[in-house]
Amino acid sequence: MVFWVSVVTALAQNHLSLEIKSFERHAAIGWNHSGEAATYFQIFTAEEGEDFKEVFKSTSDSYLHFTDANTLENYRIYVRALNGLSQPLAVSDTVTVVEEKMTDAALVDMVQEAHFRYFWDFAHPSSGMARERNTSGDVVTTGGTGFGIMAILVGIENGYISRSQGLQRLIKLCSFLQFADKFHGVFPHWMDGRTGDVFPFSQYDNGGDLVETAFLMEGLLAARSFFDGSDAEEQALRKIITKLWEAVEWDFYTKNNSGILYWHWSPQYQWQINHAIRGYNEALIVYLLAISSPTHSIAPSYWKSGWAGGNYKNGLSYYSLPLPVGPAYGGPLFFAHYSYLGFDPRGIKDAYCNYFYQNTQHTLINRAYCISNPLKHKSYSAECWGITASDDPGGYLAHEPVNRDNGTISPTAALSSWPYTPTYSMDALKYFYFKEGEKLWGQYGFYDAFNPSKNWYASSYLAIDQGPIVVMMQNHKTGLLWNQFMKNDEIKEGLTKIGFVADVSTIGNEVYELNTATLYPSPSSDGFFINTSHLPSRISVIDNIGKKVEETTDYRGQMMATNLCPGLYFVKIYFGTSVVIRPFVKI
Repeated sequence: MVFWVSVVTALAQNHLSLEIKSFERHAAIGWNHSGEAATYFQIFTAEEGEDFKEVFKSTSDSYLHFTDANTLENYRIYVRALNGLSQPLAVSDTVTVVEEKMTDAALVDMVQEAHFRYFWDFAHPSSGMARERNTSGDVVTTGGTGFGIMAILVGIENGYISRSQGLQRLIKLCSFLQFADKFHGVFPHWMDGRTGDVFPFSQYDNGGDLVETAFLMEGLLAARSFFDGSDAEEQALRKIITKLWEAVEWDFYTKNNSGILYWHWSPQYQWQINHAIRGYNEALIVYLLAISSPTHSIAPSYWKSGWAGGNYKNGLSYYSLPLPVGPAYGGPLFFAHYSYLGFDPRGIKDAYCNYFYQNTQHTLINRAYCISNPLKHKSYSAECWGITASDDPGGYLAHEPVNRDNGTISPTAALSSWPYTPTYSMDALKYFYFKEGEKLWGQYGFYDAFNPSKNWYASSYLAIDQGPIVVMMQNHKTGLLWNQFMKNDEIKEGLTKIGFVADVSTIGNEVYELNTATLYPSPSSDGFFINTSHLPSRISVIDNIGKKVEETTDYRGQMMATNLCPGLYFVKIYFGTSVVIRPFVKI
């Protein structure tokens, strides 16, 4: 259960206004001081029947207070402001905080809102763009902003902000993008958030970055569909997005019709980096957008010659889990995230695979590797898992099983895989939050990574890691970003050009069936969602005496069984002539 305790006093020099949002395990405390400027603040707590003691000194106007993970606590808390001579300036009222156990749904919402706040509260004040990381100053990121745009849509759907607030932020952001540096319509990796001038990512990378631009367009096209109102401001936003989208010269980045797209171009260094975009990696969305472009499209043949033209197919099994495409063990887990924040891979396939199945297998292999833990790293387990690109004790590394595994776990890996492995991702969330607690959780949610073997915990947040958590959790809950992105007519036409078709194959493989037709959460006091790579033709809920109590023939990601009484149920999930039966416990 999540609840707010709010104390608002008349703002006077001797009072602080205090606001507390309480969760199981921690409370987020904020205050407002309007009197003489304070040098620091003292936070005092007292358990029932005990005297107050100082627990923290803060120079900011917020504090996260963590309690023991194994017990629910009631305690009193107040905050005092002091000047440079340690003289009291103001004091808040005393508030009693009552901790209560949170449902799984409340835990997910807590995580989503905290990570959303990175893009809302910490966005660059001039442009609204996402800062690269929490220490980036004026440096903003193109791809991370695309993820942040989608996070803002989640914020609206979940009620963290209003539709009007989100609209105004995106108008500000897109207005900035119109005048920012572009290179044949392609944005740089980094920009100055005040001016829009390119900020070099490396020596030769001071021009257009096609992959980062694709991530930005993924978010912009989702927003264009989302803001479908007839009022002048929503129409204006759609026009700006369309202008930006149609200005991207994907065909220029073929380097004279080479059959491959290239990552970078610079007016000073031209094609010197010479980085071909070939799969399998995070860049599927680049080829999908380039083929879908209404103004600067590339031929559909580029899907085969460019995207799948490298060492694409796999076909081997790891831990008895077949992997259709990609490198050994799947590579870093962000391969399963970035292109799929908007692109919905469920129920369709190209000439190579069903990508929902690919991503599910990739995620399961990543987790199985952590369970196996061949390099004997500390804390790896069925609950503590997730290897992908992130900060680490040595700086930054694209971590992956075997070759680049140095003991670093990245929360974004497991949490952004929510649509593929919701039960296992929930296990990881609970481990990260309840076991690691204040070492891993901060103002904007989970820190970027940790390495238990080296007793190292990041203090960093990265836009490209924060955003996928918010978005993929929502895709599992409601399909929001998948639905909005896939609404675009250009994307529908692009998928047809590539050769994507409905995947109506019978579910006969046991591993495939078990991994792609699961319920989440169960047990649950609310209801359940279905995790599946295919859209079911019918879903029936049967009670424990065999009576059908609920049914739908149009499942689109909605929660089911919300109105049923506590008890044991059996859920029949139909895929044409095949049926999968799963138990569900409502408590």
